[in-house]
Amino acid sequence: MKAIIIGAGRGRRLMPLTEETPKCFAEVGGKRILDWALEAFRAAGLREVVFIGGYQIEKVRAAYPHLTFCHNAAWEQNNILASLFCAEEHFSEGFVCSYADILYRPRIVESLMSSPHDITLAVDTAWRDRYRLRTQHPEDDAEKVVVEGDRLLSVSREVSPERAHGEYIGVARFTPRGAGVLREHHRRVQRDYDGQPFQGAPSVQKAYFIHLIQNMIERGVTVHKVDTQGDYMEVDTTEDYLIAQQAWRSSYE
Repeated sequence: MKAIIIGAGRGRRLMPLTEETPKCFAEVGGKRILDWALEAFRAAGLREVVFIGGYQIEKVRAAYPHLTFCHNAAWEQNNILASLFCAEEHFSEGFVCSYADILYRPRIVESLMSSPHDITLAVDTAWRDRYRLRTQHPEDDAEKVVVEGDRLLSVSREVSPERAHGEYIGVARFTPRGAGVLREHHRRVQRDYDGQPFQGAPSVQKAYFIHLIQNMIERGVTVHKVDTQGDYMEVDTTEDYLIAQQAWRSSYE
């Protein structure tokens, strides 16, 4: 099983930190955001890491030559879902995928690896505690989930905060079978929604990862979750970066 990091975008809301370097190069607690992810993967036994790059990909190649790289050359025209499928050739043995602008502890990946299910998303149940500090990133932006037991009923930004069990943190695991289901449904939506809006996105190319997961749930695919109560932060804006400089360091040194 491989780990796949989705890091093609520029991260304009993190300017000026991303003026000359990729978003995942921002340092928090003495390490790059990317290094925190690699550490979490190693702790969970994931040694093969695929990095999907776009903006400033050559700088990531130079700094991390041991990674396997996939290039999303159209990163300015597409979104996270299309970016993930740039690494489709690495899906067959199963994979853990991760956004590149998040901080999380190894135990979250370890929990995902222990899941007996084919498709499992990591969910932060303490998410509203973080959002109280985030004036530039309101709760409406969170990829919120509704659950029944350990099964997802919905994953969407449209879920009301009061109804949400938690926030999808951007880390998910697919077994080989789960990866096959993901590929099958991606082919289906590419065919059925060609040139049309998809799950609120202008097109499949502009869709987020959660748009496909939500569509799969609506089509009867079972998706499960593992919970974390914190141990996670998103670094999407300069405000997030300043918060992380204090909160992540003070909590985990």
